[in-house]
Amino acid sequence: MTELLTERSARIVAARKLTRRAGRDATGLFLAEGRQAVVEALADPDAVREVFATEAAADAHRELLGSAEVPVRLVTDKAAAGLSETVTPQGLVAVCDFRDVAVESVTAAPPRLAVALAELADPGNAGTILRTADACGAGAVVFGAGSADPYGGKAVRASAGSLFHVDVVRSAPLEDVIEGCRAAGVTVLAADGGGEAALDELGTDLAGPVLWLFGNEARGVPADLAARADARVRIPMRGRAESLNLAAAAAICLYATQLAQGW
Repeated sequence: MTELLTERSARIVAARKLTRRAGRDATGLFLAEGRQAVVEALADPDAVREVFATEAAADAHRELLGSAEVPVRLVTDKAAAGLSETVTPQGLVAVCDFRDVAVESVTAAPPRLAVALAELADPGNAGTILRTADACGAGAVVFGAGSADPYGGKAVRASAGSLFHVDVVRSAPLEDVIEGCRAAGVTVLAADGGGEAALDELGTDLAGPVLWLFGNEARGVPADLAARADARVRIPMRGRAESLNLAAAAAICLYATQLAQGW
């Protein structure tokens, strides 16, 4: 009988450190919890070091884990709970390598659609925007210095596996990203509720390549960065809402860009 790893096992103790940013940054590893995240992670075996599963989870996902090309280790329920940041752990966690790419990959060969996040604070928004960017065909999401960690548990869960589909750049100097993209012929658009340009009037400006710049949930895009963009763009609203949630605004902007680019 395979011995179950407990919360005191060395591998579990090491993996539990990845629930904190300091532990992730020190090792270059992060945790992906739940079936959807593990499915997407295992699609690239080079991205995964090992998978931890409770006996119940291993039984429920027998086909998935049976075809895994990485070690699958059975753990106790308590050990699995220690690796989770949710109230009801799913008992299935993959230890994955960071997926960072160099910022030059965005500026030297810009994708048709990319996203840059300036001082975005909420990890749930970070993951949701990753997911939306993936759905709209974006090739990269750039996290500026001071933004939420895309490898934190909440962000990984909110991305629903999309973290494994797009290039991720972390702690990037956004001034350089903007200037590099503009020099490469990319239209840089800053989302701004008080912007001078209306989203529905941009026309060919959305045809691509485009870099969308989204800012902090409360303060928006920093003024110095917005000033570097080709335009500050507002979303026209017919109702009486004062503003839109950041993730909702990003979804509207990215979907409008997808349509304009004929995808």
